[in-house]
Order: sequence, then structure tokens, then C-alpha cells
Amino acid sequence: MPTNPSATALIVSPTVIPTPLSVRFAVIGDYGGGGAGAWDVASLVASWEPDFVITLGDNNYPSGSAETLPQSIAPYAEFIDSGRFFPILGNHDVDTELGQPYFDTFDLPGNERYYDFVRGEVHFFALNSDWREPDGINAYSDQANWLREQLANSTTAWQVVYLHATPLVSREQSRVPALDWPFAEWGADIVMTGHAHIYERLAHNEITYIVNGLGGHSIYDMDDEAHPDSQVRFNGDFGALLVEGMPTMMKLQFVTRSGIVVDAFELHRN
Repeated sequence: MPTNPSATALIVSPTVIPTPLSVRFAVIGDYGGGGAGAWDVASLVASWEPDFVITLGDNNYPSGSAETLPQSIAPYAEFIDSGRFFPILGNHDVDTELGQPYFDTFDLPGNERYYDFVRGEVHFFALNSDWREPDGINAYSDQANWLREQLANSTTAWQVVYLHATPLVSREQSRVPALDWPFAEWGADIVMTGHAHIYERLAHNEITYIVNGLGGHSIYDMDDEAHPDSQVRFNGDFGALLVEGMPTMMKLQFVTRSGIVVDAFELHRN
């Protein structure tokens, strides 16, 4: 049978879905407990429709037990169920069985105590700042060695380190000096912490540090005198941080549960 010269072969190629270069994510800290403040902040976060949420620890007050965990994390059930939730351990999370209820609930990369992941042009490094971490929390520990190596090998535009306890904050009793690692020297672009229930932006060793512990549990007083590296500090209401990471710029703003923008700034990549 002769072939039809006018017939055209149809070649079907697989659909390639490019990795989005821009990612929007929310950052919450010290939100556990399931109180009204936590639900208010969760409503704010949901209204942003972020790609995912990261937490700065203390996901489950008062002591990280299995009994209180469902209530503590309920405000973020949608993100948790869809695999768009990346928590880290806080000191309260570890108080029960060294965090076993946390590990039983969350399915995280690596050893789950500290891990990394990439979304778009942002590489995230989640650390365990609690003193009970078996791989240590000082700058010479096995955990720190892991971070230094991972940062050195990172190829994304931005490197974000986040952990619970903070080395820098305008609240002396909340500082953990052992965590003052040379993050900038190792390649981090920004460090995000919780533990102190305030919001603060600091400039230290030529990079930005964020303290965000206003996720909804409680609010702390600040020292009368601001930390020498402090640029903005606030403890007037609960809120969350909204971040948009792009190849040449990162936009960040801390917003209260009532919609007031307390701090807005940008980081730029040449």
C-alpha cells in the first residue's frame, strides 16, 4: 500500500516542568500550643499562599509530649499534610523522650535532627541548636562540620541557615554564645533563629540575622539597651516572616497578625 506523502508523523515529547526560580515561603517561630495567637498567625500565613513553611523551633509546648503535639501543630495541618512544612527542633520539643513524638510525626530529610533541602534558587540548612544534640552544637562539632561542608558545596543563589536558639538578640538571657558560628565565612547569606519571643533583625559579620519567636505562644520583654548589632526590634504582637527568594534578590517582611508590616528589607546578589 503506498504511503501518503502528505502525512506528517506526530512525535510526542515528554513534558518538562522547569524548576521555578522564585519561591515564596513563610517563617514562624515558637508557635506551639495551639492558642489563639498561633491560629491568628496561621491564618495570616495561609492568606499569603506560600509554597511552604519553615519553623524556628518549639513546635510543641510545654514539653514536646505526644499528647499535646496534635493541638500544637493543628494550625498548620494543611501544610503538614501536603509535605510543605519543614520544622526544626526547639528545646521544648526535646523535653519528652529526646523529641521522639516529633520524629514520629514529621518525615524529614537526613537524620531529621538537622538536614538540608533546596527549593528554587534557595538552599536551606536546618540545624538542631539544643544542647542534647548528639553531634554537638559548637563551631567544632560534627554538626557544624556537616554544615560547613554542605555550604561549601551549595550551588544555589541563596543559602539560608535556620535554627532555634540564637547567639544574637536584645535579650541577654536568651542568648546561646556557643552558636555564634562563622556562618558568613562558611557561605551563609542569612541566619534565622527563634527562642526569644520577639522579632529582631541584626547585622553581624556582614550578613543578616533574624530572630522570630512571635509565632503565637507568648511574648517576651527585651533588654532596655539594644544589642550592638540590632537594626530593628519589636515585641508588640504576634506575626510571621514572608520571604520571596529570586535569583538576584531576596525580599523579606515581618508582618503582624493584624497585617502591620513591622520590617521590610531586601538582600541583593550581584
